[in-house]
Amino acid sequence: MGFIKRVREEIRVIRERDPAIHSSMEVFLYPSFKVMMHYRIAHRLYLGGHYFLARWVSQRGVRKTGIEIHPGAEIGDGFFIDHGNGVIIGETTIIGNNVTLYQGVTLGGTGKEHGKRHPTIEDNVMISAGAKILGSFTIGANSKIGAGSVVLKAVPPNSTVVGVPGRVVKRHNTEHPRDAMDHANLPDPVREDIQNLQASNSALTNRLLELEDMVTWLRRELERANKTEP
Repeated sequence: MGFIKRVREEIRVIRERDPAIHSSMEVFLYPSFKVMMHYRIAHRLYLGGHYFLARWVSQRGVRKTGIEIHPGAEIGDGFFIDHGNGVIIGETTIIGNNVTLYQGVTLGGTGKEHGKRHPTIEDNVMISAGAKILGSFTIGANSKIGAGSVVLKAVPPNSTVVGVPGRVVKRHNTEHPRDAMDHANLPDPVREDIQNLQASNSALTNRLLELEDMVTWLRRELERANKTEP
């Protein structure tokens, strides 16, 4: 894709996904636009073996936006970072098409691997604010990662993940992640587990009370029977 087409595509993506943008001119002030322009240039230099120049261009983008994208990362079309400050994307990260990240997201490694060290994010994935995805595994297409989650293993397609460590709490999402970005109402597995424990405890307590009543009744009946014997 040529430079002009690339600029137009970035403008289209940002205007489509951020209702706070009211004109195309505003897009030129947007951190996501600035960092992606730096990334595209740095990535081309990186592929050409100009590693120092690639990192120099990349670091200029970091200083201007607070978003760190290693020039070696592979990023598809329709990529969008909302607000973005604190986003980190590692060298061997692979990101598919139409992926959305929010501020504070880390796509990193554990520091122990060689070669492919960072995650692969498939198409149409939404990763909420502050989520950390650490390691060389795949986040399946059409998945949603809840805010603040720490994901340490692969996620199947069409899943919703929340928690620390991240757990799949919903499978077979029917809606597109960008059509359902209600971050405040994602499932809470810890709360659900506590509620289930409370329900089980209440049922057990009620059963014990019933047994105590039965034992008391039996004692009374035995006492009556003993009194009526000749």
